[in-house]
Amino acid sequence: MNQSIATVLNQIDETVDQSIETLMEFLKIPSISTDPAYKNDCATAAIWLKNELEKIGASAEIHETPGHPMVVGQMGSGDKHLLFYGHYDVQPVDPLELWEHDPFAPFIEARPTGKVIRARGASDDKGQLMTFLEACRAWMKVHGALPCKITFFFEGEEESGSPSLVPFMEENKELLTADLALICDTAMLTPEVPSICASLRGMLKDEFTLIGPNKDLHSGLYGGPALNPLKEIAHLIASFHDADGRVAIEGFYEGVTDTPERILEQWNDSGFDEAAYLNGVGLSKAHGETDRTTLEQAWARPTLEINGLWGGYQGAGTKTVIPSKAHCKLTCRLVGDQDPDEIRIALRKHIEDRLPQDCKIQWDLDLDGAKAAVMNTDRPEFDAARKALKAEWDREAVLAGMGGSIPIAGYFSTILGMDSMLMGFANDDDLIHSPNEKYGVKNFHKGIRSWARLLNELAN
Repeated sequence: MNQSIATVLNQIDETVDQSIETLMEFLKIPSISTDPAYKNDCATAAIWLKNELEKIGASAEIHETPGHPMVVGQMGSGDKHLLFYGHYDVQPVDPLELWEHDPFAPFIEARPTGKVIRARGASDDKGQLMTFLEACRAWMKVHGALPCKITFFFEGEEESGSPSLVPFMEENKELLTADLALICDTAMLTPEVPSICASLRGMLKDEFTLIGPNKDLHSGLYGGPALNPLKEIAHLIASFHDADGRVAIEGFYEGVTDTPERILEQWNDSGFDEAAYLNGVGLSKAHGETDRTTLEQAWARPTLEINGLWGGYQGAGTKTVIPSKAHCKLTCRLVGDQDPDEIRIALRKHIEDRLPQDCKIQWDLDLDGAKAAVMNTDRPEFDAARKALKAEWDREAVLAGMGGSIPIAGYFSTILGMDSMLMGFANDDDLIHSPNEKYGVKNFHKGIRSWARLLNELAN
């Protein structure tokens, strides 16, 4: 280990308690972006970040948007220019009664597997964001300068659909463009197994209503002759998949490619515990495509999921009614070169071609979609990251797929022409978006050290 990084790592270890206290201050701010009642709190979080950037020597500015502010800071110099992205907004805390403590009164809880920080935003994304900022703070404390040029880019609307993000990026291309974007909003494959994201699934949302009779009907008077939208929607949903778990929409798999064998080998050797993954949520087997492994199903294959289905009487007891309408919400996770616009057309055609006589359909017209993102893992920075992570975690880092969707990586590519690297230190059981969210103290500490090592590797 060269002396330059050794002294930075020592500084991180000596000041980790102070770093945790700084994170605790950040977590106290209820920066819920979806609720207008917290608009001032989101502004407070942006100001807090600007102040922290200035404390470590960055020039920082708050940029107002029609929604919540963007924070952009810059510091350092050199041939290598990195952009680090994170978001300071958090999810709502509902249902509040399921929290075992105040979600904005962070505290450290001792658990058999180690200490954790409990608070809304601890893992998604304030704790993750602060691992990078604290790594930079340690570099500045030890050496008085960063080993490369860094632009910090913090958003306040990630949890509410990022309505201001694309216009801001388009208007500030020169300010934001760098050699590579770093994103810390992902989890490790399993505890103690560091991961670098190789791909992210895209997303398509849709919603429809089936309309039958022009009013709810008495099932004794019309049961039999009447079209029942609930029965018809059940037939439609059953047609979405075949017996092997494949999506049965014509053209759905256009643009889908198989995962390279070298990546599959990494996944197979990663220590992933399939039983723990499934049993932890009350399942005994994977229920996706029967010819694919569980990890392939979760990371590298497209899906069509029913997220909501309702209609008719919902109250206590029985009401003998044939409802006039039935409703369905669905999402598709996309991979490879699947086009969300083309998938939407194919999906709607599949449904409309199967509507019976006297059944009408109404589509939600205010929904969006995003393509999958595939990282350019051939870039030398990915080898540098794997080297840095192995040095910190004493374990080969895995180039992992991610089943979720993080549109920012795609925007960096399409708007700024930049590749992205996603590297996070959360665990899958951190309860992000749920009551009692947590972030491991060890993950936070070693996350800071990991970023410091990566900065050293990239600079060299």
